[in-house]
Formats: sequence, C-alpha cells, structure tokens
Amino acid sequence: MCEYIGLDVSLKDTAISIRRDGKRVWRGKCASDPKTIAQLIRNHAPRAKRVVFETGSLSTWFYHALVAEGIPAVCIEARHAHKILKETLNKTDANDADGLAHLAEAGFYKAVRVKSFNAMLTRSLVLARSRLLDISTGLRNQIRGIMKTFGLIVPKGAGRVFDHNVRMLLEENSNLTEIILPLLKAWRDTRKHAAELDRQLRAAARQNSAARLLMSIPGVGTVTSTSFVAAIEDPKAFRNARSVGAWLGLTPRRYQSGEVDYDGHISRRGDNRLRGLLYEAATAILTRTSARHVSRLKDWGLKLRERLGFKRAAIAVARKLAVIMHTMLRTGESFDAQGGGAFAP
Repeated sequence: MCEYIGLDVSLKDTAISIRRDGKRVWRGKCASDPKTIAQLIRNHAPRAKRVVFETGSLSTWFYHALVAEGIPAVCIEARHAHKILKETLNKTDANDADGLAHLAEAGFYKAVRVKSFNAMLTRSLVLARSRLLDISTGLRNQIRGIMKTFGLIVPKGAGRVFDHNVRMLLEENSNLTEIILPLLKAWRDTRKHAAELDRQLRAAARQNSAARLLMSIPGVGTVTSTSFVAAIEDPKAFRNARSVGAWLGLTPRRYQSGEVDYDGHISRRGDNRLRGLLYEAATAILTRTSARHVSRLKDWGLKLRERLGFKRAAIAVARKLAVIMHTMLRTGESFDAQGGGAFAP
C-alpha cells in the first residue's frame, strides 16, 4: 500500500493531500519549507511513492531539497495540471492539492526536468546582465527624451561619447542640470555593473568547454552559447536532436478537427529568452556577408528567405541551429560549415 501525495505550493503555506488505495487518508497545511514538508510526509506517508507539485518560482528549490531529504518528488507542468484542476467546483488550495494527489496516483501528468542550481546560476547571470542593459537603454532614452523637449538634441554616440555630448548640451541650459545629472550618473553606474556581469559571463564561458565548442558556430556568442548549455544541461535528456526545436517553441502549432487541418505560427513554448537569442543568432548568420560566415546552413537559410521571406527563414534557421547545437553537445564535434550528416540542413 503506497501513498501518493499532492503539494499545492505557495510562497507562505503549502497544502498537502495524501491518498492511499484510491482514497484520501490525510490532508493539511504547513509552512512552505521543504524540510518541514519532508518530515510531515515521513510521519503521515511512510511509504510515499510519488510526491507531485507544479512548476513555479519555488519549484527548483523544492525539488532539490525534497530529493535531498529522500522524498520521491516529481515536478509537473503547471499548464497541463491547470486544465485538470480547473474542473473542480470550488477552487481552493486544499482542492488543488487533492487534484494533484489524484494525478500522482493515476500517473496522468507531464513531468518536467528540473534544472540544477549551477544551471540556474548561469541563467540568473544572463538575465541579470540583460536586465541591467535594458535599464541602461531606458535611462539613455529618457535623457534624450527630456532634453528634446527643450530643444537639446543629443547627437548619436554611445558610452563616453554620449556622456560628453549630454554634458556639453547642459552648459546651454543650466536649469536641466539638476534633473539630468542624477539620471546620467544612474546610467553610468548601470553600465558599470552590466560590464562587471559581462566579464563574469565571459569568464564562465571560457571555463566551460561546451560553451566554447558552441562558439565555433558563426553568429553564436558568449550569451547564446552559455544560455544554451545551461538550458540543455544533459543532451541525453532529449530523445533526439529534432525535439529540441519543439521544446524551445520553434515548431508550428497544429490544429486538426474533422475537416479542418492547418499549421499555425510557432508554439512559442519553453524558454522565451533562449528562443530570442537563437533568433538573433540566425539573423546574424543570414545577414553577415564575410567569408567567415559562409556555410551550408546559411545557404539553406538564404534560399528559404527568397521563398518564404526573412522572418520565416530566420525562424527555420534558429530551429536548425538548435538541432545542430544539441548534436554538437552530444558528439563533442566542432561546427563544420560545409559538413554533412547531422550538421546538414
């Protein structure tokens, strides 16, 4: 007689439901602390076979902490679970925990591969750097916008050139100085912190052989390679290289019902940030003209561009790029611009 457990995790409390032989035998609530939950499970369900909870902001911490406590934790896709849980008449945390326990007992769920803390550190580094760059761009645009209102047009330029141009124009309008200089200082500080994170990212890429391998592909830089390695982690986790494109939401959605059968836009599932980076890399491959960027992949993409347009061609190249990068991680081979086999489009 095994027990099946559902956890409805929130920031403060976690609702718990335990089932055995098709019946609920216990349910309750405790603080959202994995050690507390593990002890409670050991007390009420000593033969726990499966402990199910949904993906969320705490799922990485919960999964690794529960596994370390010897609990058979399974993280399932929240989107899939939601379609089942919403059928309950009353939406409560306790009922959601009951529903998750039902799924655990029936085995009707879609398990999610939880990333390691090392992979999440890399992802957090990339996201923090990206966020600082966005803030820097926003501050620069804010400075330009305020000064335009008073007829002060900041010439094109970045970095020290932008700083110099702004200060020169402020000499003509001292009333703006007290407003613009704090913004300018915040812009400089944000750029400095972003540069520090950028140095950390490059250092991490240099120490990672897999990231260095992927950077042998023209158009794939430090951010894309490290993000891809952190997202994939274990290439063997995927049934085949083609499934990576679907996992990243780069394959068309399909709708079929009776006489209706059509393909739609790409599904946009998975990691939005990584999908965007692959699209940027594909754009670089299609638009750069130096001899260094000549490859069968580029030739294939350019033919698609003539037939389908640039955006569709870039998406197709991004999907193929994901397949190639996964194959490189699995085989350990460098990018072969004119090679065949797994590298051929």
